[in-house]
Amino acid sequence: MAQTAAGIETRTEATAEDFHDPTGGGFAPSREGRLLFWIAVIFSLFQIATAAHILSIPSQVLRASHVGFLMLLAFPLVASARKLGAAGRTLAWALALAGVAVAAYQYLEYQALILRAGDLNTADLIFGVIALVTVFAAAYAMMGPALPVISGCFLLYALFGQHLPSPLNHRGYDFSQVVDQMAYGTEGIYGIPIYVSATYIFLFILFGSFLERAGMIKLFTDVSLGFVGHARGGAAKVAVIASGLMGTISGSGVANVVTTGQFTIPLMKRFGYRAAFAGGVEATASMGGQIMPPVMGAVAFIMAETLGVEYSEIVKAAIIPALLYFASAFWMVHLEAGKHNLLGLSRAELPSPLAAFRRGWYLILPLAVLIYLLFSGYTPLYAGTIGLAMTVLLILGGSVALGLPSPILRAAFWIGLGLVAASFFKMGINAILVAAAVLIVANLFVSGGRDTLIACRDSLAEGARTALPVGIACAVVGVIVGTMTLTGVATTFGAFIVSIGQSSLFLSLVLTMVTCVVLGMGIPTIPNYIITASIAGPALLQLGVPLLVGHMFVFYFGILADLTPPVALACFAAAPIARESGLKIAFEAIKVAAAGFVVPFMAVYTPALMLQDGGPLSAAVGYWPAVAYIVVKAVLAIGLWGAAVIGFLRTRLTVWERFAAAAAAFLLVAAVPLTDEAGFVLSLLVVGAHWYRTRTVSGAPGPTIP
Repeated sequence: MAQTAAGIETRTEATAEDFHDPTGGGFAPSREGRLLFWIAVIFSLFQIATAAHILSIPSQVLRASHVGFLMLLAFPLVASARKLGAAGRTLAWALALAGVAVAAYQYLEYQALILRAGDLNTADLIFGVIALVTVFAAAYAMMGPALPVISGCFLLYALFGQHLPSPLNHRGYDFSQVVDQMAYGTEGIYGIPIYVSATYIFLFILFGSFLERAGMIKLFTDVSLGFVGHARGGAAKVAVIASGLMGTISGSGVANVVTTGQFTIPLMKRFGYRAAFAGGVEATASMGGQIMPPVMGAVAFIMAETLGVEYSEIVKAAIIPALLYFASAFWMVHLEAGKHNLLGLSRAELPSPLAAFRRGWYLILPLAVLIYLLFSGYTPLYAGTIGLAMTVLLILGGSVALGLPSPILRAAFWIGLGLVAASFFKMGINAILVAAAVLIVANLFVSGGRDTLIACRDSLAEGARTALPVGIACAVVGVIVGTMTLTGVATTFGAFIVSIGQSSLFLSLVLTMVTCVVLGMGIPTIPNYIITASIAGPALLQLGVPLLVGHMFVFYFGILADLTPPVALACFAAAPIARESGLKIAFEAIKVAAAGFVVPFMAVYTPALMLQDGGPLSAAVGYWPAVAYIVVKAVLAIGLWGAAVIGFLRTRLTVWERFAAAAAAFLLVAAVPLTDEAGFVLSLLVVGAHWYRTRTVSGAPGPTIP
């Protein structure tokens, strides 16, 4: 893609991003494209102003305005990307302006709507219906039919569910009551999901957008190449590490695929990895970004808000599973490289990790501050605001510092800017705003300064465009949450899970896992989590699963649904880069993502794996010994499962070794009496026998075992 002087992306050729992005990957170089570009910039500035409390508006108005901006951008961008004719574009703008009209109505009638809550007049009903129609239409345009159909079924259930047989029926609700529930208040479209989208999620998307523009992708890839590029299978190990590092700031699996994947997938293919495996590695590692602290995915923010816990608690619970997930992917590519004797890159063509870090070390500062604030008990909104502010100051200050004549002046400049940034804690946002304004003016007069300002402006527009699918999914899934709140339908399904769990908790977990994976075949992770957590979360809690662990269980399998055939969104995003079938990539991805399937089950039976209290093991041996034991057991289980799936350890495994390794891994995951003991014994037998058989082998691949 080329950049015009106005910052509008031209789309002269198809890219991997266009493959999955309904907005076409950017803003068209036309008058309409420029208009949408500046609307996106204004959208981001509005969100920053509300997050920093420069603009104080009621929460309901904030949510409605957020949805209004989403509608205003989504319809015209999709129409432009699909190259619709005049009639199609006119309809798109009509729907966009209808969405804006709903937001304006919520703003103008804010006080009146509160006073007549539950007693809607004709205008309220009309604008409520318009809100539902535009949100459903936007979801269909951005994500296809699956999510609107599922949400529509819930809406129909709210309207007509009284005619169903018991126990599925409800007492019945009239049309105005359903519209009130869905389009007004904080239970439907404007519920917790859209609140989180309008605050935490949007801010962190902007944070990632600015860091990417500042060169964070290059820093991560250069450091990864320098550290592991020379090792066996180094190209794939670079993909795992770079995607994991990118996940710390982006929290978006598909976005990781089309950013780091453009570099890592061709690199893996160049050094001998099969195209399907290369795509599977990138998709798996990229999806892990949603569980990688500190930013994680949008679901983590929604989970914290839903459960009423500090975000740092979510991060703490995710640390060990995330490390196991990426360690598993790293182990898988190591074994695949050994099986096919894929060597690393030449050290001569690799960048120095220390040199790369020296060039871009300052980019780590906002991330370090963000981590510190999150673990110090500050809210994600506060931490994200400071992180974004620091990133902007670093970007703007960089070009100014380069224009200073001596190293002493540059050092003094950075010290002064650091003190200004630190003053945020005492003086609030005003100090940052003044510093940013001064730096903006200074950039107008220094070499390269105008390019820096253009990059910042483009980051604002790109962040808003990236937030569209997430925000619209949050809006339409609010209909599902509103239906569950109104009718209590979640209780019926929850009772079914509890009844199964009374005889077998494992079967209840499997049922929940299948529900997550099936839902995820058609809808994104956010609505998947919200639907399944609303239904299964309370049920798992009744079965003795700690609340946070139960929700993390649902979260994990919602993510893995994006790797699971037949939909596998992340894998199909990797397909045009790898030049391979998305389905073939998906089958490789679920092998590489072994830890994702193993860890949630182990955490339910031993919550210490997520650093949570509870479980018989903690009661028997103590909390920290339980943590150490379950981590060792998980590492061993993942290691054996990887060897069984790839068919390689020191050399290629025989058939009986593969089956025995898989059986040992399963026994270590199962949490019934004596399975741990049997798993450890069988593990020792498999590893010992394999070592004895290959004691004279140096590690080169042996003959193929049928």
